[in-house]
Amino acid sequence: MSTTLRIDFVSDISCPWCAIGLSALEQALDRIGSGLRADIHMQPFELNPQMPPGGQDITEHLAQKYGSTPEQHAAIRETIRERGAELGFVFRLEGRDRIFNTFDAHRLLHWAGEPGTVPAGRQQALKKALLAAYFSDGEDPSSHAVLARVAGSAGLDPVEALEVLGSGRYTDEVREREAFFTGAGINSVPAVIVNQKYLISGGQPVEVFEQALRRIASEPA
Repeated sequence: MSTTLRIDFVSDISCPWCAIGLSALEQALDRIGSGLRADIHMQPFELNPQMPPGGQDITEHLAQKYGSTPEQHAAIRETIRERGAELGFVFRLEGRDRIFNTFDAHRLLHWAGEPGTVPAGRQQALKKALLAAYFSDGEDPSSHAVLARVAGSAGLDPVEALEVLGSGRYTDEVREREAFFTGAGINSVPAVIVNQKYLISGGQPVEVFEQALRRIASEPA
């Protein structure tokens, strides 16, 4: 008999460690196999909720936010690229020079997770496609045209996706979810919350996710 774990994956599209964390989580679940079923919910978190339209130069942004130099930024990006490569995720270093507002991407993810969305169960695929569009392909995740096309590549209806984006639907729902998780003490991502009780923070290695999930799954209900 298999065990089912609810996993809330709190993250942002513009967070490289979230791409690493999701890839590692999925590989950990693959290692565990059929004895464990994961009910995964993508939850919103904005690293830069005040980011204006058009975004900001990423080196300038990191210098303002963290005080990092271009050299430090380059070293961190290379570390991230290497971690991604180990997991099969491509971080493109050339041409990805801006950081963008991601709120509309989170609205689209909320739509993809709604029970009435057809086809169902595409939220995780959309999340992965959005991360790849930004980090691997250097695309603008605040562009409605880009978001709708990426939704189509994830198996969702791009026309309906464009309608959702243009209507402002799910604005209140996303704000409520963001407030819930920040109110619960989540201030950095990725934050992987298992069974609404256990927290695994950061883009951990596959082995860390595997050990934690096995331990949680073995506990009495």
